[in-house]
Amino acid sequence: MGRRAYSHLGLSLSRPTSGDLSTEAALTEHSLARQANDLARDLTRADPKVYWLDLSVTALVTWLSLLIATTAASPGWALTAGAVCVLSLYRGISFIHELTHLRRDDVPGFHFAWNLLIGVPFLTPSLLYEGVHILHHAKDRYGTARDPEYHPLARRPPHELAVFLGIALLAPVGTVLRFAVLAPLSLIFPPLRRFVVAKTSGMVINPGFSREDFERARSVPWLAQEIASWLWSWTLIALAVARILPWRALAIAAAIFAVMTFLNQLRTAVAHRWDNDGKVMAPLDQFLDSVNVPPPAMLPFLWAPVGLRYHALHHLMPRLPYHNLGVAHRRLVESLPPDHDYRRAEEPELFPALARLIGRMRTPR
Repeated sequence: MGRRAYSHLGLSLSRPTSGDLSTEAALTEHSLARQANDLARDLTRADPKVYWLDLSVTALVTWLSLLIATTAASPGWALTAGAVCVLSLYRGISFIHELTHLRRDDVPGFHFAWNLLIGVPFLTPSLLYEGVHILHHAKDRYGTARDPEYHPLARRPPHELAVFLGIALLAPVGTVLRFAVLAPLSLIFPPLRRFVVAKTSGMVINPGFSREDFERARSVPWLAQEIASWLWSWTLIALAVARILPWRALAIAAAIFAVMTFLNQLRTAVAHRWDNDGKVMAPLDQFLDSVNVPPPAMLPFLWAPVGLRYHALHHLMPRLPYHNLGVAHRRLVESLPPDHDYRRAEEPELFPALARLIGRMRTPR
């Protein structure tokens, strides 16, 4: 079994070179996973009160700040409200990640409410994530060409990071194209439907990934979300054409959405080390290829909301609800030695982590 040195990360890990998982690394990760589960076994239950309160407040702040941003006569008030809206909308959209791991009977009605308050109005229904994100957690997919959410940025030249970040600013165009144009056309012309489902119906960063769950695309929840998003997009356009809704308001909303997706793309850039070469990774390598940004850092509350700051821990225990990730992290830190593998997944903040990524991109291969 071959070994690969992660010298540029300060890590030396066993990993497969021919597709078989490293026994040593697998056992180490199994031990870490067992320790984590032993310490956080009582934290896996979602608290409906937390979910409903968080979603309600987030949605209220999002819509109020959007209203002020699009109607305020003062540029100062408009910019301030716009900034608040970016952050609150980002938090609201980030719940789509929770929906993927949350069983519907954990918090009854939450999936519907989220799509009603956030997903459909901002043309980001949960159909874009459900059925896709879970593949990122598959042990035999993570970091490979079959992983929808993996792009080996650390093995690419630095200019690809600029493209990776910049393309997020086009999200408003992409969402309108997907639901205002492609949705109705694909429902009318069946030959187009397969392409729309496979290539335009997932929040992915792997350009080679295609959805294959075509049966899901015929389900009632999917079609309800898709048709609702289509009709909502047409309603907004019709109101603007009729001059009932100012085009300026739509432009401001689009700008807020673009900045929000750019912020999320920044977070995504530091959520992993992005250094895999496409082969199946040993479980421990998968964990250490992921990143936690724990306290004392304070800003991750804004740029990695809804538990996303504990991304490595989430990969270790994907069933932990977001509101318990911090508690689980503290227990692990208090119980494990300082030089434990668990601590190797940590980064101090967004920009230091981003600088390290850029440094690795410049490292000769």
